[in-house]
Amino acid sequence: MKKVLKYILKTLLGLVAFVLLYLLSAFTLSRITVSKESNTKEEITIYILTNGVHTDLVVPIKSDIYDWSNEVKYANTTSKDSVHNYLAMGWGDKGFYLETPEWKDLKTSVAFKAAFALSTTAIHATYYKTLVESETCKKILISKEQYQRLVNYITNSFKKDKEGHFINIVTKAVYNKNDAFYEANGSYSLFTTCNTWANSGLKTSGQKCCLWTPFDTGIFLKYK
Repeated sequence: MKKVLKYILKTLLGLVAFVLLYLLSAFTLSRITVSKESNTKEEITIYILTNGVHTDLVVPIKSDIYDWSNEVKYANTTSKDSVHNYLAMGWGDKGFYLETPEWKDLKTSVAFKAAFALSTTAIHATYYKTLVESETCKKILISKEQYQRLVNYITNSFKKDKEGHFINIVTKAVYNKNDAFYEANGSYSLFTTCNTWANSGLKTSGQKCCLWTPFDTGIFLKYK
């Protein structure tokens, strides 16, 4: 019995130590700033948007670089409304997206699979007509060349069918009438979260970002 209790105690202490180390690493590395590329033109407007937990990358729907509506189709939304100017996209665990509309709905099985990269991923895409800058919505001006890199980064995150088209997830688990879900590449985990995905998108396109962050807080501190 003593051996069992000793084993349980060691396991609990190990878990506590892991959580503390994880949080300390997240705090420390998210405060280290990767500077934006210098001497670049301000030609394209993008945004970063958070709901307090999850960071989206927001891009113009149409530009001379890329037309997102060709693949992220208006017809896949409930409203089918084509009068929009911006598209917000976030990458994350498919179970979280489709089975957890609110935190109170979170299942232990979903959380476990997400934490340890045991489930598939999805991209949540939401159309917006306008965006207003605030503490949760920041505007960033980037060059066309940087935007092309960002487009490549995001499109490579989408899983594609044999014809090379994005794969829409047909579901009623949408958040509003102007959003839809798509199959994505990659595995979600404690170390590769929705926010590390967004942070990597900023890094790829030469923008100010964190060295690494699993949370949205670090990203938005860079744009205070």
